[in-house]
Amino acid sequence: MSHPEHDRLDGEYVLPLRWDDDAGLGELTDYLARLRRWVDVTVVDGSAPPLFEGHHVTWPFVRHIPPAVAGRNGKARGAVTGIRCSRHEKIVIADDDVRYGRQQLTTVLDRLDAADAVRPQNVFVPAPWHARWDTGRSLLNRGLGGDFSGTVAVRRAALPEAGYDTDVLFENLELERTVRAHGGRVDVASDVYVARRPPELAKFFEQRVRQAYDDLAQPGRLARELALLPLIVALLRARKVWGLAVLAAVVVAVAAIGRARAGGRRHFRATDCLWSVPWAMERAVTVWIAVALRLRGGVHYRDGRILRAATPLRTLRRAT
Repeated sequence: MSHPEHDRLDGEYVLPLRWDDDAGLGELTDYLARLRRWVDVTVVDGSAPPLFEGHHVTWPFVRHIPPAVAGRNGKARGAVTGIRCSRHEKIVIADDDVRYGRQQLTTVLDRLDAADAVRPQNVFVPAPWHARWDTGRSLLNRGLGGDFSGTVAVRRAALPEAGYDTDVLFENLELERTVRAHGGRVDVASDVYVARRPPELAKFFEQRVRQAYDDLAQPGRLARELALLPLIVALLRARKVWGLAVLAAVVVAVAAIGRARAGGRRHFRATDCLWSVPWAMERAVTVWIAVALRLRGGVHYRDGRILRAATPLRTLRRAT
């Protein structure tokens, strides 16, 4: 009789990768070896040739291939390559810092039986101060409908043969909109919690403006965030401290709603809600920088610039 822990899951795990060094090689290797016991794994590796060759030797137990599609967004290139060559209909795509357990992997794949794409919730493990700063963003997103994470699952048949646009910055939103444009259903799985390792501090600072640039693809959210800085400045000039206190209280209240949603209290600390305030203050500034970069040709990404955050849903629907 087979043991559930050793039964193979019917799905493909796709890991888009592009490293500049091998600082985390040992830990990632252990994770891939564990994953391989449960599911077929494809690593699409856009690292420089010396690193790629080393990875190829280190990971003989997974399928290890280079990206096979063009595009400005390296993660999207890796994801679309993995989708095209997947051996299974159900596909889980995850960044190199995401850490699934078998239970979460099984749940996400099972939920593709009723949906065409599934968006789980990431939780930072461990959670140093800068991870809790970003957790404030996650809680606000949850309070306003749902957070985007470093992983998504999709049915291959829900996407066109070409996959999705690899020239946009917000690749997960582009994938979801492409699924919706083709009549698919997206499950915002706020109750499925998947661990994520926090970024190095330097990478955290590097992500600030780039994450704000994603909001150019979401006009309603962009308008709210652009309004924050003028509001804060007006309250400061009028010396209305009570107004700033009310604004902060509203932000924390929205984060608290996000924490309460879908069992979040078991995964987020009450004090995580307070981190939504410094995050909101940061975004009030960085979103204006993002708009300025958009007017100047796009945000810096790797060795170039990306102009578009994502394609409007109506444009994708017209193209189907």
